[in-house]
Amino acid sequence: MILSEILEGIEGVTVEGDLNFDVNEVQCDSRTVSTNDMFVAIQGFKTDGHAYIEQALLNGAKVIAVQKGAWDGVLPEGITLVTSEDTRKLLALAACNFYHHPSREFKLVGITGTKGKTTTSYMIKKIMEKAGKKVGLIGTIANMIGDEEVEATRTTPESIDLQKLFRKMADEKCDVVVMEVSSHALALDRVLGSSFDIGIFTNLSQDHLDFHKTFDDYFAAKAKLFTMCKEGYVNCDDMYARKLMDIATCPMTTFGIDNNPFVSARDIIITNSYSDFKMPFNKVMQRIKVNIPGRFTVYNSLAAICASVKLGASVENIIEGLEEVTVPGRSEMVPNDRNLTVMVDYAHSPASLESILKAVKTYTKGRVICVFGCGGDRDKIKRPIMGEIAGKNAAYTVITSDNPRTEEPKEIVKEIEEGMKKTKGKYTVIVDRKKAIEHAIRMAKRNDLVLIAGKGHETYQEVNGVHNHFDDREVAREAMKKLPESKNDDIYAW
Repeated sequence: MILSEILEGIEGVTVEGDLNFDVNEVQCDSRTVSTNDMFVAIQGFKTDGHAYIEQALLNGAKVIAVQKGAWDGVLPEGITLVTSEDTRKLLALAACNFYHHPSREFKLVGITGTKGKTTTSYMIKKIMEKAGKKVGLIGTIANMIGDEEVEATRTTPESIDLQKLFRKMADEKCDVVVMEVSSHALALDRVLGSSFDIGIFTNLSQDHLDFHKTFDDYFAAKAKLFTMCKEGYVNCDDMYARKLMDIATCPMTTFGIDNNPFVSARDIIITNSYSDFKMPFNKVMQRIKVNIPGRFTVYNSLAAICASVKLGASVENIIEGLEEVTVPGRSEMVPNDRNLTVMVDYAHSPASLESILKAVKTYTKGRVICVFGCGGDRDKIKRPIMGEIAGKNAAYTVITSDNPRTEEPKEIVKEIEEGMKKTKGKYTVIVDRKKAIEHAIRMAKRNDLVLIAGKGHETYQEVNGVHNHFDDREVAREAMKKLPESKNDDIYAW
């Protein structure tokens, strides 16, 4: 594409060189640059792309984009220099132009919030497929085009990768694309220029303060979505709903249970294997069943119903889709022949851990045994908070390692313990996650529930930059196979 077309409509840009140059690809990683590419230098948190301009030139870049005041070098003859006030925004808008604004060719649904993004996205995908639509999915677990799955590396891809994926989805005739929109993506303008038809706000609670620094900044990032979409749906039972609606520039519709929402659920039933509720469709009450337990499932379902109705789904599509939906690592039960109840869940923030623990307590006849840790190189503030939450809500907790990354696992565990010690909760510390899961399963009785929280669908454990294979579900299944055949029908503990 001609450089002038790539930069069309982008404000705050100056160009020194050939605007008619035919650019091969737009890149922000010098390692992927090839002949006749445009390299956009981004000031990152760990590295500064301006330091890799020379490498990009050696790899064949013919257009270099820099941020004003961030680079004072001299380019070789024949290289075009683009200077921008903000190269992150430049990259996002240039990507939209380069891939011919693909998000305008399908209905785009963006979901933001602390909890529920993944589950809600899977629900909408399933319902719309029941309605005969081809659906794209972008999120934490995977990126999907219909039934084709591509592993996700981050909740929302970098802007250039996102628009490239959108183009593929448009070319493969997706009718609807549902994506999780993270606070990082909004704050870093990765979705800038995308054409959102629907925005959904699930809830807000403490998370990612290592990045956003303050809760106000975290909220502001989430709120940006509702200045970018044509229509919004908000969980009115969340304490930040009213503030969000005041900021939004699009029409907003409320859903929820308690605070007089426009779309509501009634006669709610929650068991250890499903959630069930009623809601009116065309003045007729319909019962909705979802095979994911918990009150939060009702909220996620309501959000999915709002978007799906707007997108043209029928009552039958909704009922069938929600009853059949499954989400890897979200309240996922681990099948076994020992009559033990073992659940794997991605809960890795204070709010999500508290939510899942309170949910399982309502229907567990015996004890709730919780296995969890906290990730390294992330929000340290939440570690003692999560320890206190587990101590108050679980009958027994096994504190262990999560993804320690570059931190010492024992030090992370000590910080979790600080919160646990504020409670009367019973607990033990087993830093080795495999041994921790095995310990919890050995002590479980038939009516107990073992909740393995924090990693959910993940199939690795990150230690010092290395991803070692680790799947909570696999470890739990193997642990249960090792249990002795007890003669006592009520207990399988050693």
